[in-house]
Amino acid sequence: MNELQVSGQPRVYIVLLNWNGWQDTIECLEAVFRLSYSHFTVIVCDNASSDGSIEKIEGWAKGFIAASCENQDLACLTVPSIPKPLGFDYIFSSEEGATSLSSGSRLLLIQTGANLGFAGGNNVGIRYALARGDCDYVWLLNNDTVVEPDSLSAMVRMAEADPKLGICGSQLRSYTRPQEIQTMGGRRYSRWSGRTWPLQELTTPRVSTTPGAPDYVEGASMLMSRMCLDAVGLLEESYFLYYEELDLAARARPEFHLGYSPESVVYHKEGASIGSAHVRSNRSALSEFYQARNRIVFSRRYHSRFLLSVLTATGLSALHRLMIGRPQNAGAILRGMFASFSRVRSRGKVF
Repeated sequence: MNELQVSGQPRVYIVLLNWNGWQDTIECLEAVFRLSYSHFTVIVCDNASSDGSIEKIEGWAKGFIAASCENQDLACLTVPSIPKPLGFDYIFSSEEGATSLSSGSRLLLIQTGANLGFAGGNNVGIRYALARGDCDYVWLLNNDTVVEPDSLSAMVRMAEADPKLGICGSQLRSYTRPQEIQTMGGRRYSRWSGRTWPLQELTTPRVSTTPGAPDYVEGASMLMSRMCLDAVGLLEESYFLYYEELDLAARARPEFHLGYSPESVVYHKEGASIGSAHVRSNRSALSEFYQARNRIVFSRRYHSRFLLSVLTATGLSALHRLMIGRPQNAGAILRGMFASFSRVRSRGKVF
């Protein structure tokens, strides 16, 4: 028996954000409910999906809808289906008294009521977790992932060993090519260009106090301690998409360490919702808009001395898209640059 499979283990709330992606979400849930770690509750926040996601997820919990696995190499993480029905509660985010779960229920479905973006939607779940009073950690987990059974145990062990470790990540691997490392925990950030890049070497330092470690933890798998959230606050919602994790890391330092557990392995489909492909030339226009906008917003907030070089680098990105025959993406980048100097918050309606 794992040393964490005992009474008194820390309480973890796992927050999954869904937006028109119920197929990914129920596959992720099949893996999550196989975790070796037992003391957790799952909160699925739905950002006003238009594909009937909540009803589909309810159907899965009742045993009427089966999850599918696109990669048979990972089928062992989700097949066969866990026993159903699975008890759950369903609430609107505005309902009072929604922090009480039914006896024995380990799944909470929350309809946020609007497309609140990555930060806003996840914050709904984080607020409910913190309001419960028994929360020790919140694990933000992308709905387009599947996890190894020990992925949560490994992170909690690392966090419990270092109370100053406020944010802990995972080894992220490609869902379609499981041997391919997407990033070891997080990414590095360039103040000069505003770009980020993954760290893909197994020797990547595990904690931010060591040179060469990630500058921030990737939001696809991010375990945050209650102590860190109480001190630093929630995700910054003005970004809507992208750079929220980097902003959180900037606020957490120097009071808290950042790190990742290489033993925590998570397989990530990457960009399933809005086309945020790791190959820049394949990104959707919507992804390009928010990448450009928030790249500049973050630089203005935390590294204003480097703003001119970030603006130049972002403009060159627009020129690159134009030269490779993607004028819509070039226009999205330019609109993102202009939007970064506006106080008007966009909610996905930019085209």
